[in-house]
Amino acid sequence: MIIDTHMHPTNIVDQAWRHDGSPFTGERTLEMMNGPYMINGKPRRIDYGCIMPPPGNSVWQDGMRTGREGIRDYMSYITELVTTYPDRFIGNFMYNPRFGPENGAKELEFHVKEYGYKMVKLHANMHAYRPDRALDWLRPVLRVCDELGVVVLIHTGDGPYSIPTQFYPIIREFKDVNFILAHFGVQTGGVYCFEALYMILDSPNVYGESGWLLQSRIVEFAQQMERHQLVFGTDSPPNEPGMWARELEVLCGPPPQGMHLSEEDLEGYLGNNMAKLLGLKPTPPPRNQEEAQLRLKDTYASLDTVART
Repeated sequence: MIIDTHMHPTNIVDQAWRHDGSPFTGERTLEMMNGPYMINGKPRRIDYGCIMPPPGNSVWQDGMRTGREGIRDYMSYITELVTTYPDRFIGNFMYNPRFGPENGAKELEFHVKEYGYKMVKLHANMHAYRPDRALDWLRPVLRVCDELGVVVLIHTGDGPYSIPTQFYPIIREFKDVNFILAHFGVQTGGVYCFEALYMILDSPNVYGESGWLLQSRIVEFAQQMERHQLVFGTDSPPNEPGMWARELEVLCGPPPQGMHLSEEDLEGYLGNNMAKLLGLKPTPPPRNQEEAQLRLKDTYASLDTVART
C-alpha cells in the first residue's frame, strides 16, 4: 500500500502560504491521490492520506474563538473529511499550545476517541515556541500520545524553533512514543538532514519522512538506517506526490543513484512502514499489471482485502 504521511487539504485559502487558485479541498486531494502514478512500471494510487489543516490556518487570528472551541473550529474541516472518506483519509491533529496546552491535550484525546485520529502534528515555528524550552507546553499532549499510541509528526528544517535537535529533550523523555521528523530536517530555513539522520540512528522511536530530502541523500541515508525507519510524505499541497514517489523508486536501481532496493522494501518506504505505526495491516506490492489495476478501484480500498498469504 501507499500512505502519504503529510497532506494539507483545506476549504479556505491557506492563511500562511496563500496559494494561488481555489482552496485545495479534500476532493481535489482525492483526485490527486488517485493518480495513477507509475511505480516500477505499474500504475499506483495513494491509498491513504494522513491529513491535517495547513498550519497557518491554526494560528490564532482576529475573529477566531479561543480555547477548545477555537481548536475544534480549525480542525473541523479535517474532521469532516475523515468522517466522509474514512477509507482514504486518516486524521492528524494540529497541536497549537497557544490555545492552551491542556486544551490541546483534551482535544487530541477527543479527536482520537471520537473520530479515530491517529497522529498529531507539532509545528513550533508556525506557533512560535522553542520546543527544548517549552517542555511544559508539550508534555500534556505527549502524555496523551503515550497513553493512546498516537504518532507524532514534527515539522523540521527551519530556524529558529524547528531545528531537529531542539526536539531531542521531549523525544528522550517519551521513549515509547513514535516521532516522525517531517521533511527530514530540510525546509526553507536550512538543511539539517544530517542532524535528523543521527537522531534516527540513535533513537529507535524516531523516523524520517522522505519528502523534501535531497535524492542523493536518500540513497546515502537509506543504506545506514533501519529499513522500517523511513516513511513516505509529500507535504501536498504545495508539493506534487509523484515526484517524491519517484525519489524512492530510484532506490530500486543500481548504484550510485540507487541501491538495488527490492520491491518489498520499496513498499515499506511507500506505505507499509507507516501502516505498522498506524495499526494498519501492511500489504505486499502488486504482483502484476492486473493486480495493480484492481488496486486503483475504490471498491478495492479496504486494505485488508489486498493482503495475501
